[in-house]
Formats: sequence, C-alpha cells, structure tokens
Amino acid sequence: MTDDAPELRASDADRERVAEVLRDALAEGRLDMTEFEERLDATYSARTYGELAPITRDLPVGTVAEAPRVSMTKEPAAAGDWAGRITGGEGSSTWAVAVMSGFQRKGRWTVPRRFNSFALWGGGEIDLREADFADGEVVVNCVAIMGGIDVIVPPGVEVVVRGVGVMGDFDHRESGVPGERGAPRVIVTGFAFWGGVGVRRKLTRAEKLRIREERRQEKLERRAARQELGSSVREDVRDAHRRMLDGHRDMIREHRDERREQRELRREERDRRRRGED
Repeated sequence: MTDDAPELRASDADRERVAEVLRDALAEGRLDMTEFEERLDATYSARTYGELAPITRDLPVGTVAEAPRVSMTKEPAAAGDWAGRITGGEGSSTWAVAVMSGFQRKGRWTVPRRFNSFALWGGGEIDLREADFADGEVVVNCVAIMGGIDVIVPPGVEVVVRGVGVMGDFDHRESGVPGERGAPRVIVTGFAFWGGVGVRRKLTRAEKLRIREERRQEKLERRAARQELGSSVREDVRDAHRRMLDGHRDMIREHRDERREQRELRREERDRRRRGED
C-alpha cells in the first residue's frame, strides 16, 4: 500500500497503471480534458508512491467505487493482459451477414471459436482489438462476393491467413507475424470473389491516447531541456560580456591613472626648472 511507505520510488509500470485509471476516467466523463492533462503530467513526473497516490484517490477502478492503490508488491509479470481475455465458454456473436448493406462487430464482445461472416454487394468490419476470446485459437471465416470484409486485430496477436482470392484479394500481409506470449491465435479463412478481405493491425483508442500523451510529455521535457540550455547559454554570454566590460573598464582606469602620473611628473619637472631659474 502506498500509505505504508510513501517515500519508496515508483516505477514506470506504476506510473502507467495510474495513467490507465486516468484514461478510463476521461472516457467515462469523470474528468474533463484539462483535469486529465494536469493529472497525467503529475503522474509522469511523480517519483515516489506518495506522489502517485493522491492523483487517483477520488476515482474508482472500473466499476468498483474504491480508491485505487498502487501495489507495493512486485509480482512476476503476467503474459500481458491476454490471460484475462481468453474467457472460455461461448461467443457473444457467431455470425454476421451483409447483403447490399453492412455489419460491424467491435468494442467489447467475445469472439467464438468459429465466427462466420458473409458480404454480398456490401461490407463488414470485424474488430478484435477490445474483444475477449472464447479460446486460445479462434477461426474467423470470411466470404466476400462483390463486397469487402475487414478484420482488425490488435498488436501481439498471432494471425494465420488461409483465405483465397478469386478475381479478388485476400490480404496475407499479417500472416506469420509472431504473437506475444499468452496471446490468442486468430486464423482467417474463406474466399473473396470480385471482392476483398483485408487483415490489419491497429492500436486501440486507449493505446493511441497513451502514446500521444507519452510523445507530448517527451516534447515538454525536450522543450524544458532546450529552455534550460538556452538559459545556461544566455547566462554564459552575459558572464562573458560582463567580464569583457570589466576588463575594458580596468584598461580605461589604468590608462587614466597612467596619464595622471605623467601629468604629475611633467608638473614636478616644470616646478624644478622654475626653482632653478629663481
């Protein structure tokens, strides 16, 4: 618990867990964009658990109205979040059809062990980025006749494409990319006749937001470093200019003293000559 040892240093993973809570709160309308940006800046600049804890103290975790705590126990890293997304059981939807129309399967849904889709003079989208999976290996069967179907998978998922295009196109570019440990395996089958089946990898909205915020934070840090460097350079220039002025003033002062001494010597010489004439 953070209250037990607030002085302990927080890790990048700790900061990212807090940032994830903030992103969920923004999506749910609990925070406006200004509050979100202020808290996110505080999160990525936090150095200890004591600095992280107050940032999400008034926010719930998921649907549980309980103040989130940063775990002080460094447990072994799980296989990403995939274990929690392979749920078993049946899928929430097993088929989709578009005849001179369109269909979508996206958001939080459970992909069955086999999902069948058909598009005739229409189009469909099967988005697996936020989906759960009924099994560690699922089959997405796509048949597109004078139409198109897009299959969108998240990074980390292994994709095997076994479809065929007949006077059409069946996208095989993502096939063979190794998956992460514990990630599901998605087999895309079927055929496209005078149509197309596309398979693409895309980040989720939350991941895009996280990357954008990380880049914004890096930009702010680079700007601060440039300002600090510029301030240091300006200070060095001012110091050099000040030393130059001091040296110039010393030179003028020495020249003035030298001229004064010469005048004194000439005056003393005149006085001696006058005394000699008298």
